[in-house]
Amino acid sequence: MPHDKTDAAVILPGATIGILGGGQLGRMMAMAARSLGYRIQVLDPDPSCPARFVVDACFEAAWNDARAAADLARGSDVVTLEIEQIAIASLEAAAKYAPVRPGAAMLHIIQDRIRQKEWLAAQGLPLGDWRAARTVEEFRAAVLAVGGRCFIKSAQGGYDGRSQAKLGFTGEPTPAEIDEAWRSLGERPVVVEQALDLEKEISVMVARSPRGEVKVYPPAENHHERQILVWSAIPAGVPPQMVDQAQAMARTIAEAFVLEGLLAVEMFMTRDGRLLVNELAPRPHNSYHASERACTTSQFEQAIRAACNLPLGAVDVIQPAAIVNLLGDVWLEADPATGPRFDRALAFGGVRVHLYEKHVPRPGRKMGHLSATASTAREAVELVQRARAAL
Repeated sequence: MPHDKTDAAVILPGATIGILGGGQLGRMMAMAARSLGYRIQVLDPDPSCPARFVVDACFEAAWNDARAAADLARGSDVVTLEIEQIAIASLEAAAKYAPVRPGAAMLHIIQDRIRQKEWLAAQGLPLGDWRAARTVEEFRAAVLAVGGRCFIKSAQGGYDGRSQAKLGFTGEPTPAEIDEAWRSLGERPVVVEQALDLEKEISVMVARSPRGEVKVYPPAENHHERQILVWSAIPAGVPPQMVDQAQAMARTIAEAFVLEGLLAVEMFMTRDGRLLVNELAPRPHNSYHASERACTTSQFEQAIRAACNLPLGAVDVIQPAAIVNLLGDVWLEADPATGPRFDRALAFGGVRVHLYEKHVPRPGRKMGHLSATASTAREAVELVQRARAAL
């Protein structure tokens, strides 16, 4: 019999939480859940996923294995997720046995960038100029329609710069370059986004519980290189009216979705003063890792509170903080005899090391992060970057 989704009972410590995904986000959610007294089990296709070492049970299965998702839910009091690539059929199978938060209807929209942007536009939220393209003819027309200088993203899958391309940054793209970009992304549906003149990139994390309580974090400021987050800081250095606008937009999205869980809203601030929604992520987010140091309640504890319908934690900034990602390149460039010199990073006061227990470093793979606190967010960024350089 399907689980009654109207049941919004509190799920108290001592219960079991199932997490779809056992990567670094699942690992950090599990650690927060364990601190609260919950048991945790995860589902992940990688038998040595980062969460395996901190959970009670790990189901080794693919994201589209609906039977395994159902098995996870059978032994769980609630199911949540750390990655949005879970098959809708798996979410629906799990929902027959336990509440799944966030749910399949929301994930169906967010998993496809075309559906996501159409939904955001229908809510009246501001977006940069963009076009959907499902054929090469539509793609050629879309590139020209946004002015030639653009980013192209596969409609489904891909993050950290994967399944993405860009055109027009060294001059007007030629027909051959346009066709090659289409082929490079697998000749499948894409969104074509006009390149914007950005002041900065920010994100806003919003939490909403089944009881309808909402908490909106202060914005984080983010810096990307090659479409991968390099550093992030809380609070973002933006004017108060822009903070209010960003938080209001995030709250509007959460309420429209009837969110149960966390939602990260990535946004662009343009040099002409506009605030535009970029993308949504229905889970903990790399840009809010600093919340562990900066905020009263970390995003990871908040994710557990929201999933279990507990009162949400305060989100005040108690001290500015920043993180810098540690990619596999750090290990590949280090002295093979010693590996990265984390002792040197820890010599900087206020710096902590967070490693994900991933065993195979690859270029661009997130292996961990450093965090730092300081009297201002800018000083925290400078400190954590110095610590990163010392590795």
